[in-house]
Amino acid sequence: MLPDSEVLALAGLAHEVRVSWAGPDVEVEGILSAKTGGCPEDCHFCSQSATFETEVKATPFLDTDEVLAAARETKALGATEFCIVLAVRGPDRRTMDRLIELTGIVGAETGLNVAISAGILTRDQAFELAAAGVHRYNHNLETSRSFFGEIVTTHSFDERVATCEYVTEAGMELCCGVLLGMGESVEQRLELIEDIRSVNPCEVPINFLNPRPGTPLQIRKPIAALEAIRWIALFRLALPSVLLRYAGGREITLRDLQALGMTSGINALIVGNYLTTLGREPQKDIQMLADLQMPITTL
Repeated sequence: MLPDSEVLALAGLAHEVRVSWAGPDVEVEGILSAKTGGCPEDCHFCSQSATFETEVKATPFLDTDEVLAAARETKALGATEFCIVLAVRGPDRRTMDRLIELTGIVGAETGLNVAISAGILTRDQAFELAAAGVHRYNHNLETSRSFFGEIVTTHSFDERVATCEYVTEAGMELCCGVLLGMGESVEQRLELIEDIRSVNPCEVPINFLNPRPGTPLQIRKPIAALEAIRWIALFRLALPSVLLRYAGGREITLRDLQALGMTSGINALIVGNYLTTLGREPQKDIQMLADLQMPITTL
């Protein structure tokens, strides 16, 4: 295991690989929880699961004006991607119709690329979303195959992999992320890297566990900042050309070292709030990129 004293050297190497393979630009994305809480799945990290007693309660699908307002705010920050996220196992017919409608409206009104995260898909659903103009579909593996059963019991790892395969087959870009710090071993994190490589994503969000009250993982502590940097760098070295996106938990894990992640392999970030937790002020991220002289990707 590389000692902590060598992590910054590893980060420097990862940054060189990122610039060489993916260029200097940074993609900025905003996400919106358009249907929050009440999810029937038992993902042990998630406060939106109906299985656990948390502060997050089920709410109905946001109306079109609310979704469009969030998309316009995202556009104003210079973002190119807007992701509509639903707390569901997978979309039913009514939800599919709503997502297709919103994809057209948001795209026409803002010009943003529209991404969707709505759980497990059938092959037909993937092709239907692609035909409606969905640019990217998010479906995280979260953790390795060997650790998955410790985190989720209501669906299988293979179901997640199948959805990822349907997304790419349908012609959408695949966003497939990870969540580090749930109790997995070093070996299982390395296994996860190979699992991610096997589904060939264009984007990999790196999330760090932010333990939520009421969930089984509330007992976990956030991983250390240098440990986060180590794994950002390792994911970049293993996935040299992907969009490696700063996502949930970076604020509590890295605190004042968030800029360091941008020079350790990160080349995309979510700005603003997450699904049920607050991010930092978007302008701080925009200023961070300006200070680092990292241009924001434009459409």
